[in-house]
Amino acid sequence: MNPHFRFRRPKLYPLSYGRVNTDIIVPQMDTIDQQIEAIQEILRKTPHHKATNGFIGAMRAKIARLKDKEIETSGKGGGGTGYAVKKQGDATVVLIGPPSAGKSTLINKLTNAESKVAPYEFTTVTVVPGMLKYNEAYIQILDIPGLIEGAKEGKGKGHEVLSVARAADLLIVMTDVERIDLIGKMVAELEGAGIRINQEKPKVLIEQMEQGGLEISSNIKQDIDKETIKEIAREYGIKNGLITLKEKFTYERLFDAFSENRVYIPAIFVINKVDLPVGARHYKLGANHILNISAEKGSGIEELVKLIWKTLRFVTVYLVKPDEEIEKGSPVIMKQGNTLKDVALKIGPDFASSKKLVKIWGVGAKFPGQEVSFETEVSEGTKIRFLQ
Repeated sequence: MNPHFRFRRPKLYPLSYGRVNTDIIVPQMDTIDQQIEAIQEILRKTPHHKATNGFIGAMRAKIARLKDKEIETSGKGGGGTGYAVKKQGDATVVLIGPPSAGKSTLINKLTNAESKVAPYEFTTVTVVPGMLKYNEAYIQILDIPGLIEGAKEGKGKGHEVLSVARAADLLIVMTDVERIDLIGKMVAELEGAGIRINQEKPKVLIEQMEQGGLEISSNIKQDIDKETIKEIAREYGIKNGLITLKEKFTYERLFDAFSENRVYIPAIFVINKVDLPVGARHYKLGANHILNISAEKGSGIEELVKLIWKTLRFVTVYLVKPDEEIEKGSPVIMKQGNTLKDVALKIGPDFASSKKLVKIWGVGAKFPGQEVSFETEVSEGTKIRFLQ
């Protein structure tokens, strides 16, 4: 008998009915990678048919949870100095790229940062922050060490780099014209760290209860049967409640839906060191356009700044005081989909709780000074006056 395993004799029952006991085989391994390999070996020997769907789904979920645990462990153990960066401004953008891709040159073009530039790898050994002001918004941009293959396992300060990336509002994933293939590899590293690029959160509603078992509801025909979905949910600690699926789910999307460590971040893809701004425009990553720039010569920078604004979904509104002329007003940066209530809350909770009326002028108003609901969504250029 393999000394790395402890076997428990399972109860005999069809795997497609009732609960699947995934603890019938408990890997006794030193590392998470060894545990994952042991489970994968079990799956390779498991026949795939309707009766085993629940078991296979639960075991795949167990692998996903082990990978989550690896992410959490590496995040706590990353340590190091120079990586605790206070978020400032209206948004934080993190530059992701391999060593010597030109990130330091780019941040110096975009901001007031003073990031050291040199033609050798690992010039950036800490996080260098800079501030970009555009359309009244203050956008913090962080230059971090180069992301290399194996970062999610900790290579090249990978844990620290990825921990900074997880906190970003936007990622700029960049490489140079001679290493275009690295974009796909960097995305794989980010995905392996629980970062989902240019994806929406899974559309699922989980209502947990104290008892009563699990119920699966969906108006969309799913390729994964309900019993398998229940087994996966139980593997994530969801024992009782109603799970409503509002999109067609793959196994990976289900694991994302049940996992607590996923972050969903928009990204812009950039190829640097392209002399002509249209030099490599035909390159795409799936459905994602890749912007071409030359950070050193400044080409493509203006287009990049506009794309940063657009991707962050920023909206500028103007707060007009009760005794102030409508033509004036202080700019406030919000996001598309925010409401006037969100504007008030951004000013402060006490301010928001003290205001009973709100009037708007310009875009979004049917007439000047229209009194509207606090649930009204913001529009670019709208002037807002809150009243007692």
